[in-house]
Amino acid sequence: MAGTGEGNKEEADFKRLGSFPLIRHTDMAEEMRVETVDLCVTACEMFATNNESAAKMIKESMDKKYGSSWHVVIGEAFGFEITHEVKNLLYMFFGGTLAVCVWKCS
Repeated sequence: MAGTGEGNKEEADFKRLGSFPLIRHTDMAEEMRVETVDLCVTACEMFATNNESAAKMIKESMDKKYGSSWHVVIGEAFGFEITHEVKNLLYMFFGGTLAVCVWKCS
């Protein structure tokens, strides 16, 4: 049973190291990017066990601030191909393996 505790410690260390946002791709303006990343981090921390609620929070906030037609996907191990408005896409990782994709389309 000693191996189980050691595995949990390694997993906790990995999550602590991977708890910063890692932007994989974006074409947003600097100010919008910073605000969107902060919003995504807040939502993912607030709803750590419920990705649907986190995505809903991000979408509603983005719709209010930047107009409607925002879409959000949060999860692990997904691929995507989307059409989006220029300067309205953010794809990032948070907490190690959790991916967040936020985009706007008309």
